[in-house]
Amino acid sequence: MKILLPVDGSPSSSRAVRYVIRHWGGKSAKRRVSLTVLYVDPPLPNRVARVLPAEVRASYHEDHAELAVRPARRALRKAGLKFEERHAVGDPAMFTVALAAKQRCDLIAMGSHGRGALLSAVLGSVVMKVLSRSRVPVLVVR
Repeated sequence: MKILLPVDGSPSSSRAVRYVIRHWGGKSAKRRVSLTVLYVDPPLPNRVARVLPAEVRASYHEDHAELAVRPARRALRKAGLKFEERHAVGDPAMFTVALAAKQRCDLIAMGSHGRGALLSAVLGSVVMKVLSRSRVPVLVVR
């Protein structure tokens, strides 16, 4: 089973990681599960990106990725699960959907911040966008 695990370093993201460990992390499951931990950092606004050198922008995104992935990395290693890490800059929902399709994942497991339908509609929700665009089944952990 191939599972894509998008993370952002939040408590809801950590709950999704723990759920995956609990349900697919047993000794017998280790050989059957292929995990990809994904962090997608939204791009900087154009007015900011234009004035920053490329190496500063890259360092900024690398720092964000490290902070977001660290809790998942620690938990998965502690559970003894092998995983691949992917970091990207772009639209988190669109990159998640595209990567899941490209890797032919069986499942996208992600955490929800639980803002509710109205607030998600106003603020936009990565989970809602993934749910509406993905052909791969999505497991939302709250």
